[in-house]
Amino acid sequence: MDGKRAEISLKRRTSVNEWDEIRGRVIGFSQKARILNSYLDEVYVQIMDAHKRLMGEGKVITAQAIKARFLGQDDQNKTLKELICYHNTSQVLVPKPGTMKNYYSTERYLHKFLENKLNLSDIFLKQLNYRFITDFEQYLRTYQPKKARKTCSNNGIMKHLERLMKMVNLAVKPEWLEKDPFRNYKLNFHKTERSYLTERELRLIEETTFRGAGYEKVKDVFLFSCYTGLSYIDVKELKSHQLVLGIDGNLWIHTKREKTNETIKIPLLPKAKMILEKYKSGLQKDVLEKVLPVFSNQKTNSYLKVITKACGIHKHVTFHTARHTFATTITLSNGVPIETVSKMLGHTKLTTTQIYARVLERKVGEDMQNLITKMETKNNIEEMQYQER
Repeated sequence: MDGKRAEISLKRRTSVNEWDEIRGRVIGFSQKARILNSYLDEVYVQIMDAHKRLMGEGKVITAQAIKARFLGQDDQNKTLKELICYHNTSQVLVPKPGTMKNYYSTERYLHKFLENKLNLSDIFLKQLNYRFITDFEQYLRTYQPKKARKTCSNNGIMKHLERLMKMVNLAVKPEWLEKDPFRNYKLNFHKTERSYLTERELRLIEETTFRGAGYEKVKDVFLFSCYTGLSYIDVKELKSHQLVLGIDGNLWIHTKREKTNETIKIPLLPKAKMILEKYKSGLQKDVLEKVLPVFSNQKTNSYLKVITKACGIHKHVTFHTARHTFATTITLSNGVPIETVSKMLGHTKLTTTQIYARVLERKVGEDMQNLITKMETKNNIEEMQYQER
């Protein structure tokens, strides 16, 4: 093309004496000659087809571009592993480290699926289809790890497929894929009940003291999250300069969520202030000093198991339970509007807050009792007015 050559080895051989340089074919009519010439004709057709497709796509046509298309080495023949690598390098600064860790987990499952089920080291993106997705889902459902550990639940499997869907969408935009293989596939998440603590259970934890200083610190940090709604990482990174005096004269937390970078402003409840006062000594050293002693997430959750068991609370409680407790028991059940709760939790969508939100039976009872009282009062007024007539 344009006077420039690109050479391709076809991995075939013949004697120099049997080769016609002008025709570019093997001389003679032997079976070997016919087979080799037929193969060369097929290659020629494929190369011409590669040229035609490049023209149809409006691409710059060079000898190297035709060669790459013929060998499947251009953007139209990207592989799944190349896509994963592209995602992990181009998107690594977009999601948070915790989110990227989940993508790496999905990547490991995909590699195992290719090797164990498809007997492949890699697969072209154009080979991804509905069957591939459903087979991968079935592989995740039946996967048995070598070491005994908890396997994926339905929602965990759906999260792996959701991450694969996002990576595939990344391939659709630059047209590495002509069509989205997920277009006929629907993620099926099961609704789950999110655990939270009731007022009685909160009181049990508050009134229980522990001999170990570590358990006492974890208890206080967990309760602080229950009364502020901050997530684990936001409590851990909370510094003294983020505690400011609000327009109402009370102490507020002004910070940004680590997960979404959303600004949140939370007025401190009295019990949250008491916990800060308990660990205030560190605040005098440095204005950027972290205000609470927070252990690693794993250690914190391990201590919480012991704390809840000692308090007679038979629930699966993790640090994130505190955030649910704030949304449910502390705010919504006490009449705080869901819009206000959403703002304090740092959610960009109200629907996200509704996942946390629960209208407790007690609250339903109170609301209905108020309605009954109003209706009775209204009836009594109407009866009095009728009798006066």
